[in-house]
Amino acid sequence: MCDKHATTPQQEAQTSRRRRIWELGHTCHCPLVGVAMPIGTLRKLVGKVTGGTVLADDYEIHVGAVSECGTRNRLSEVLQKELERRYAPVIQRFRAARTTEAVGELWQAAVAGGDVAGAFWAGLTHPRCAPELEERMCRDLHMIQHQAGACARADIHRFNAVVEENGQLARELARLQQRSAAMQLERTAEQERDASALMQLRAQLVSRDSMIDGLRQELEQLREAIPDLPSRERLAQRLEQSDERERQLREQVAELRRELAQAQVQSPMQPPLRAEEPAPPAPVEHVIRMPVRLSERSILCVGGRSGNVASYRTLIERAGAQFAHHDGGLEDNAGKLEASLAAADLVICQTGCISHSAYWRVKDFCKRTGKRCVFIDNPSISSLQRGLEELAP
Repeated sequence: MCDKHATTPQQEAQTSRRRRIWELGHTCHCPLVGVAMPIGTLRKLVGKVTGGTVLADDYEIHVGAVSECGTRNRLSEVLQKELERRYAPVIQRFRAARTTEAVGELWQAAVAGGDVAGAFWAGLTHPRCAPELEERMCRDLHMIQHQAGACARADIHRFNAVVEENGQLARELARLQQRSAAMQLERTAEQERDASALMQLRAQLVSRDSMIDGLRQELEQLREAIPDLPSRERLAQRLEQSDERERQLREQVAELRRELAQAQVQSPMQPPLRAEEPAPPAPVEHVIRMPVRLSERSILCVGGRSGNVASYRTLIERAGAQFAHHDGGLEDNAGKLEASLAAADLVICQTGCISHSAYWRVKDFCKRTGKRCVFIDNPSISSLQRGLEELAP
């Protein structure tokens, strides 16, 4: 408990000077120095006053400073000045208190807020601090120090737990870092293998391109070494076309022979041809088996085999009609098809030997103009005869 001050109520009401540290009770010095003055700052101040290095420990410095605060001396004056400087804002806040009750309220607010160091110094030195308030402040600070010690022990326990957990995490981190380093090495090795394989593939690609260029040059040299190669190629193409033409003629001859055989079966009085006799070149007499008169009519035949065009013409002209032909764009100009369709009176479209484009153009034109058109799917003479029968009036 702090010492009582022998001041009358009249003196207490009249004085406004704040008390100095050596004017406080001796029991107030220990908590004041311990709470309001950090030990590091206290060691520096003691060294400054003594003019040398302080070899005493923290406890000895604290005890010596507390004993020196009882009188006015160089150390107590230095401590007074340091406390005034350090807690000047708190002192200014307490200066507004005009009564002991107001000082007590400010002290209670500081205790509730947990900031008691400056409030303890400003409250003890306040002119309106009564002995009862001094005693209450000392008791409150004593209990706060006990609570602070308990909190410090709890903090130490938590700190030790955190240190242990940090050690475990550090070990786990080291293990993960080691694993990551191993994976990184493996990935680096894999990337190196991929890069090596890529380089090999690029080398193979360059080698292949070089080989292709070499083969192209060799081919050009061979072509230049062979005389008349373009003309030979054209001749080979023509020979291929001739072979195709011969195949079509053979098919036409076979078709004519089958038709001749059918005609002989229908006319039993005609003597059969001998095997060695060749078939007639253009057997068209047998196809006119009924009076088909299409005189003064223009008939357009679209499509068909090019080898049968002469037979188509003979058959249609024997029926008294005018013959016109368009191959459907194979060799004839496809742009002339519209003009041919417009000039014809009747149309026969051989769908088996015509392009899809020509087929749809013929069908669309006849549908739009109402022109009569017969579609046959076999380019034979008999099929053309049946088409003419359908066109005959």
